[in-house]
Amino acid sequence: MRSAEQILREARTIAVVGASRDRSKTAHAVPLQIQLHGWRIVPVNPFADQIFGERAYRRLADIPFPVDVVNVFRPSADATQVVKDALAIGAPAIWLQQDIYSPAGRALAEAAGVDFLENTCIAVVRAVHALSAPRSPAADPG
Repeated sequence: MRSAEQILREARTIAVVGASRDRSKTAHAVPLQIQLHGWRIVPVNPFADQIFGERAYRRLADIPFPVDVVNVFRPSADATQVVKDALAIGAPAIWLQQDIYSPAGRALAEAAGVDFLENTCIAVVRAVHALSAPRSPAADPG
């Protein structure tokens, strides 16, 4: 399993389940911070059409392209189902935010060989390691 730093270093596109339109909520501030450092944020929120200037999707299954990480801002009680949904779309990493736990989700992810983090803030990992999104190979001049 990759470390939190390694997952973030290698990711370009992050689906955020539970992304919020409410600027006062952590589920808005944290993904926005990640977006400002270069990652593409794909909001998953059944009650929004757009967040962070990106189209919001109702469910992970509605996203028509691959994502590198599924970042979860849902209560722990919902996390196992989100893990199942993330596995169904072939996400290579599942990241439950701070104070979100799912022992059953961890077991499912590990059995599938998928990276799994829980109780870990993606913005803290980004800041501690001073990370920015990796540049796409097409954007590399040399």
